Amino acid sequence: MLLLNLPAYEAKIAVRNGKNVIFDTIRKKYVALTPEEWVRQNFVNFLIAHKGYPLSLLANEVLIKLNGTNKRCDTVLFKRDLKAKLIVEYKAPSVNITQDVFDQITRYNMVLKVDYLIVTNGLNHYCCKIDYVTQSYVFLSEIPDYSLL
Repeated sequence: MLLLNLPAYEAKIAVRNGKNVIFDTIRKKYVALTPEEWVRQNFVNFLIAHKGYPLSLLANEVLIKLNGTNKRCDTVLFKRDLKAKLIVEYKAPSVNITQDVFDQITRYNMVLKVDYLIVTNGLNHYCCKIDYVTQSYVFLSEIPDYSLL
């Protein structure tokens, strides 16, 4: 798979029914190894191993209802009270991060109302902190450590 702008890790990759799969440490099962999934697994490892995010508070493919339709947030970090704190949206490395991607994660945030949004294609990572009082946001220079959230 493509080298990403993330620390390397020992991914568990296997072949099942003739298809490549990768072990999802959050869901604790093998899933199809797509370019987007490669980004997800590398980024989740980065959050846990390098930024101190607790595995037990992360969830992948979180179902939400938006305008009467089911949507799935790629990864959500929850607080200990199980209120969502942060949403991550992944794209394949070949997909440019555009306004449409930010619009997508912003729609998800209309439901979850988190404090942080992250968008990444594994090569470029963007994180913004939402200020609900001033109804504004600020882009951060790096992905914050869990202890700083």
